[in-house]
Amino acid sequence: MSTKTDKIDRLAELTASSETTTGQSLWVEAMRRLRRSKMALIGAAVISVFLVLAVIGPWIAPYDPTAQLWRGEVFTNRNVFVGPRGENWLGLDHLARDELSRMLVGARQTLLVGIVATLLGLSVGALIGGASGAALTLGGAVGKRIDTVVMRFIDMMLALPSLLLAVSIAAVMGQSLLAVMIAVGVVQIPIFARLLRGAMLAQGGSDYVLAAQSLGVRKRRIALGHVLPNSLSPVIVQATLSLATAIIEAAALSFLGLGNPDASQPEWGVMLAQAQDYLDAAPMLAVYPALGIIITALGFTLLGEAMREALDPKLRS
Repeated sequence: MSTKTDKIDRLAELTASSETTTGQSLWVEAMRRLRRSKMALIGAAVISVFLVLAVIGPWIAPYDPTAQLWRGEVFTNRNVFVGPRGENWLGLDHLARDELSRMLVGARQTLLVGIVATLLGLSVGALIGGASGAALTLGGAVGKRIDTVVMRFIDMMLALPSLLLAVSIAAVMGQSLLAVMIAVGVVQIPIFARLLRGAMLAQGGSDYVLAAQSLGVRKRRIALGHVLPNSLSPVIVQATLSLATAIIEAAALSFLGLGNPDASQPEWGVMLAQAQDYLDAAPMLAVYPALGIIITALGFTLLGEAMREALDPKLRS
C-alpha cells in the first residue's frame, strides 16, 4: 500500500512544483515537449489507430462476426482449423466465424469498457479527493476529521490488489458487461481520489494561495476556484494511464467468465478465453486478441508516461 500511495503522492508533488516554477503556461510547455517526444508520438499513433478501428470497425468488417459461414471447414474434434487466406485474412475461429471481423467489432467493446470504467473512477474519485482536499484547504477541526475518515477508507481500498477487488465486485454483481465496467471503475476510484487530494495539498502552500489569503479572499473561493482547477493536471495524466489498466483488467474479467454473458458477441477478453482450448492446433486464435490488448494498452501507457515526463519540472529544458 505504501509504495502505491507514495507514487501517487509523488506525481501530485511533481505537477504542483511544475506549475509554480515557470512563468509559461503549464500545458503550452507540456504540449511543446510532447510534440518532440518519440514516445508520445508512438503512443498517440497507436491510440489513434485503435480509436478509428473501434469506431468504424462494425462497418468495415467483411462479415457478420457472429455468423458461422464456413461450418463445413472447421472440425474442432479433429483439430482442423482454417488459417489466413484470401477471404479470411486472419482465418476462422473454432466456430467457423471470421476472425478479422470479430477483432474489428471486438475493439469497440474493449474501448467502451475502458472509457466507461475510467470515467466512473475519475468522476467519483475526483469528487471524493476534491472534497477531502477542499476540507483540508478550508482548515478547521471538522475538515481535518472528514479528511482523516475519507483517506483511511481510501487507503484500505488501495491496500487490496486491484484485480482481486475487481473480481470480487464483478462476481457479486453477476455476469454482465455493466458489472465489468463498474468493477474496473471502482478499482480506479481510490487512485484518483488520493492523487487529487495530494495535488490540492501541494497547491495549498503555493505563493498565489498566500497572496489570495493576504488579500482577504474567502477560503472557499480559493479552494474551489483556484486550488482545485490548478490540481487537475496529474489527474488527467493518470486518466490516460488508467485507460491502459482498465483495458487489461476488463479483458481479465472477461477471460475469467465475468463479462458479457453472450459469448457470441466479440470482445477481446472473451476471444482470448475461448482460444485456450485450441492452443495446440490454432495458437493464432489466442495471439490475435492478446496482441490487440497488449498494443492498445502499450499505446495508452506510452502517451501517459510521456505526459508525466512533460509535466516533470526536473526534466524541463
